[in-house]
Amino acid sequence: MPAHNPVAYLCFLATIAAAMVFRVMSILPSLNEFNPDWIMLALIYWSIALPERCGVFTAFWIGLVTDVLTGHLLGQYALIYALISYLSIKQYRRLRQFPLPQQCLFVLFCLLCGQSLLFGMESMQAPNRLPLSFWYPAFSGTLAWPLVFLILRKIRVLARISE
Repeated sequence: MPAHNPVAYLCFLATIAAAMVFRVMSILPSLNEFNPDWIMLALIYWSIALPERCGVFTAFWIGLVTDVLTGHLLGQYALIYALISYLSIKQYRRLRQFPLPQQCLFVLFCLLCGQSLLFGMESMQAPNRLPLSFWYPAFSGTLAWPLVFLILRKIRVLARISE
């Protein structure tokens, strides 16, 4: 995010901070395994909406903060977020033209890639089993994408943030 537009910078930081709060917050402990990766959803949106301002390096730093926040291996989420941000930026022109259901398929692909990388990195540390509940955040994130997209677009329009 460029420094010449402080409103854009504050909106970006506020949405990422809110996503981090939702990432660690547990409304109902029984539904905690369905909690999607809100940070990745926000990064996908900002990478599609403002690819020149929210880049791979930004996603990498947000990933490092997420690693510290969640207590995972340092660099784990940084790699995942940078890769997903790269994919989103590479396809942003096409994704902007897609209707919301097709965007959901792209988001599902990104979330499944992120979960697969997460499992691979955790399996390198210690033998790990892959329960079905491991994939729930990817599917719940796909279902949450339309809501995230509409809310973040409304914030971007109200704050008059454009390319």
